[in-house]
Amino acid sequence: MANLAGKKIIVVGGSSGIGFGVAAAALENGAEVVIAGRSTDKLKVAEKRLDGAGRVTGIVADMANEADVSRLFKEAGAFDHLVATAGTPPPNDPVGETDMDFVRQFVDGKLIGAVMLAKHAVRTLDKGGSMIFTSGINKDRPPVPGGSVVSAVAGSFTYFARALALELAPVRVNIVSPGWVDTEMWDEIVGAAKTGYFEQMGTRIPAGRIATPAEIAPAYLYLLQNEFMTGETIHIDGGQRLV
Repeated sequence: MANLAGKKIIVVGGSSGIGFGVAAAALENGAEVVIAGRSTDKLKVAEKRLDGAGRVTGIVADMANEADVSRLFKEAGAFDHLVATAGTPPPNDPVGETDMDFVRQFVDGKLIGAVMLAKHAVRTLDKGGSMIFTSGINKDRPPVPGGSVVSAVAGSFTYFARALALELAPVRVNIVSPGWVDTEMWDEIVGAAKTGYFEQMGTRIPAGRIATPAEIAPAYLYLLQNEFMTGETIHIDGGQRLV
């Protein structure tokens, strides 16, 4: 397993949720971390929380905006690994009531954003490095009704990584597919009902509870450090796919 000491890792979505968990774990393993997100305020708070002794840099960028993505990699300079965890609440309307503008916004922010990250990352990414993108449980257990769009987008990442792993070799490309995770996004989706909602959801999966970002981060670290893993999807979902 490769040592992360002295490696520069860009975490898109690193100011909160799973991305913050990955950034914290990478710092603990000696890496230098660049966290990118849309909110200046959130990035400042995250930098302070991470307290990386000079090894944390925040860059404001929206992965749905190509000019921002291009600038992100120019400002970050040469680097070793890219981790993309950024996301927004997905569409959840029945297909007959789909808001197409919202669907396009979601696809742009998730799938098209990943393509743009790959496009601009290759210019300064070390050839011995890697890219890790994030899909999710909705490809395996789509919510009904309203899960068609998010299921299609999440499912596409497995094939995206397989193709990129061939095209960009020896750069490695992999996917992490989490189950339900207690992140700030759920505050937007269910608000004050989150605690009760999570208790109910937890009873439905073999692990018996919802994961924390810190419990998901090791899957990303494994892919960062394993130099023989590419084109693969790692599932870390507490057995949610089984039920």
